[in-house]
Amino acid sequence: MDWTSAQLRSLVELTRRGTITAVADALGYTPGGVSQQITALEKATGMRLLRRVGRRVELTDAGATLALHAERILTTEAEAVEALERTRNEISGTLRVGLFATAAAELLPPALRQVRESHPGVTVRSRDMDVDEVYDAVAGGTVDLALGLDYPDVPIPRDPSLRVMELSRERFSLAVPTGAMPGRADTSRPSRTSGASDTSGRAGPRKVSLADTRELGWILPSVRSYYGRAVLTACRRAGFEPQVAHEVTDTAATLALVEAGVGVSVVTDLMLRLRPSRLDVLELSETMERHIVVVFRSFAEHRPTVAALVDVLRTSTGRRPPRREHHGTDKLATR
Repeated sequence: MDWTSAQLRSLVELTRRGTITAVADALGYTPGGVSQQITALEKATGMRLLRRVGRRVELTDAGATLALHAERILTTEAEAVEALERTRNEISGTLRVGLFATAAAELLPPALRQVRESHPGVTVRSRDMDVDEVYDAVAGGTVDLALGLDYPDVPIPRDPSLRVMELSRERFSLAVPTGAMPGRADTSRPSRTSGASDTSGRAGPRKVSLADTRELGWILPSVRSYYGRAVLTACRRAGFEPQVAHEVTDTAATLALVEAGVGVSVVTDLMLRLRPSRLDVLELSETMERHIVVVFRSFAEHRPTVAALVDVLRTSTGRRPPRREHHGTDKLATR
């Protein structure tokens, strides 16, 4: 059959996402481009692969059959790339990396500098995407690996075809407008002002409970997101339902709104570095964490370029590099 990997990937993504528009967003095409890929695939097979149902499309029996085999073909292709890489005497090749906004700003730049120094033959192509989409992007072969987030309260589904490796942990604090919560004194940690000196005029560390915010407005992303559900779960465990005044996904916008005095939110040190802001950062009495993870397909664990980049990411995020095995090729040790 005269088809291409791009055409097969479009078909596979359609089974995952259900609409041409969603496939286009996932693959970085226009909806028209995805339609052209499917049309070319129908021409190559001589069969109708899609049918329109109202405003949606669904796979025909032939389309569903081909999609099942297409996933296997793409997996075999990726395994062949890995095998070819392992025959080289040096680590070289191109990696497609998916990442969310905070990772793009804070985690990827130092990692890329280290890759250029340690593995000049490796080329990294990055793509910014919604953090909740990175797992599907790796599973579908849109990217080779991705930086993502995992929340203990709302863990991501564990797909056996994916490896999720923790890079670091961050504990959430509470970001509030300056002076919004006086009298919450504690000796555990000094209060902070993000990117500026503390001008609140109150000396002394402070600690608060999530329950102390029950009368305040919150700035949160949609509860359909893992992050939104994680915060909602923590608040409910503290005995209240957060009053969401502003539904915002962008971290810098969230910090700006807290600074403007219109609500509170939870933040980590990494999030605070995205935008210098004058606000109070208070330690929470509850433990609420997020884990920064790297996600890749299980069979790619010993792909030299993937193993090299994972090592760099572990080092640059402060984790000790894994023990290395040397058997003629550069492999990531499993323990």
